[in-house]
Amino acid sequence: MLVKVTLARLLIREMADSQFVTLQEENGERLFPIAIGLPEAFAIERRLRKAAVPRPQTHDLLENTISLLGGELVQIVIHTLEEGTFFAKIVVRQDDDLIEIDSRPSDAIALGAAAGIPIFVEESVLEEASSEPISGNQPPEHPGWMPDFGEEERDDDSEQEFG
Repeated sequence: MLVKVTLARLLIREMADSQFVTLQEENGERLFPIAIGLPEAFAIERRLRKAAVPRPQTHDLLENTISLLGGELVQIVIHTLEEGTFFAKIVVRQDDDLIEIDSRPSDAIALGAAAGIPIFVEESVLEEASSEPISGNQPPEHPGWMPDFGEEERDDDSEQEFG
């Protein structure tokens, strides 16, 4: 069963190896982070802000290609969690056909961010990766747990919360 989630948080730490996007169950409490690369984090941030760029970036190129070929991005599905790695697919409608395209979650989210494309997660993935909101610094026991970076703000931090 697919569960709709929303983009709850984007954490960018330029000096860190991994950035994090946090997805939260729509109308629910479960949430989980996904570690992503810095270029994908910047792409998500740029596309959410609908910031103009002089030339198309990779996600703009893919969006334009889908459209020019008569397709429409329908949804993003995060369908598998295997050894700490999330797997996703982009679902495109072309005429009467639904086409599923393998994707990293970060690229799928970046592609869909500007247009508000819905994101779904398989219940089994959500169950394995999610945590209930917690108090204190005790980490939830799941593979997607985001480490506590402490309360100290740094110049390279950029955090956006949504919803």
